Amino acid sequence: MAWGYVALAALVEIFWVVGLRYSETFLQWTGTTVAIIFSFYFIIKACEKLPSGTVYAVFTGSGAAAILVVDIFVFKADFTWITLSFIALIVIGVVGIKMTTDEADQQGGD
Repeated sequence: MAWGYVALAALVEIFWVVGLRYSETFLQWTGTTVAIIFSFYFIIKACEKLPSGTVYAVFTGSGAAAILVVDIFVFKADFTWITLSFIALIVIGVVGIKMTTDEADQQGGD
């Protein structure tokens, strides 16, 4: 479940990063703030079972890749093959970290 929390944090990160850029009204800023709170709540929950460095690396890497994809497809940002290559490197790194971090090993004496 800890990896699920990391995935949720990265998913919610997309909304608050977009909110930081495009919020104009009080309601939009409130939604952005709520998204930030949920994102960090999910990170805290994940850190209860996984090393915080691993959680942070996966969260920022997957969030950055997802935000770039949203920028390209939703906000029509420029696409280049070199950008796709770097996104692929991020995804490979995130998968590699997940594969080498065993959730059961991190629970210690629980």
